[in-house]
Amino acid sequence: MQSMLQGISSMATRQLLAELTQAYTQRTGQGVAIESVGGVDAAKRVQAGEAFDMVFLASDAIDKLIAAGHIDAQSKVDLALSGVAVAVRAGTTAPDISSEEAVRQAVLAAPSVSYSTGPSGVALAKLFERWGIADTIRERMVQAPPGVPVGSLVAQGQVALGFQQLSELIHLQGIDVVGPLPPAIQITTTFSAGLCSSSSQLPAGRALLAFMASNDAAEAKRRQGMEPA
Repeated sequence: MQSMLQGISSMATRQLLAELTQAYTQRTGQGVAIESVGGVDAAKRVQAGEAFDMVFLASDAIDKLIAAGHIDAQSKVDLALSGVAVAVRAGTTAPDISSEEAVRQAVLAAPSVSYSTGPSGVALAKLFERWGIADTIRERMVQAPPGVPVGSLVAQGQVALGFQQLSELIHLQGIDVVGPLPPAIQITTTFSAGLCSSSSQLPAGRALLAFMASNDAAEAKRRQGMEPA
């Protein structure tokens, strides 16, 4: 009997990993359990020495865990590219987001704006600084707590305009996805995986990651609002 592979991931890849691990288990019989939490929390738990076989996070977060010796550098694979989209509560008027200036005006006009604690949220905060509107909208900004989807705050009517990776918005009820950010300001996060240096199941882990990076996994990535890396 094969031992279950244990992994941890950020919320952004939760649906994708669920689909891929199910397909892999059906194909090979290898059991896989991946816990999805806020990306910051996931990295902290790996740094604290919690035992996992593999980690799925934004590429730069994986690099930091490699530098700290928690992940085998040779095992890192880029899996998916994820862009940011804009959401409003279902049934409300969608703003124009066809250009950089249109998005800037939509943010200025919104009574409240939400973004995540993940890499896309950090990049958005920098974008608002660059636009010179960070101080103007500071009181209206709502950062979703780690592990809480921005879209859920939009659906509940707590915020008017939400920015988050498309993969985290497409399955939520109660929101309308207005569309992706225009190319000039699109924020693309590369999600990667790596095997923990302490794992006792490196060959099994390598086989799983090879499947996840293969062409066989491409359609699942597109279904979940991402592109193959």
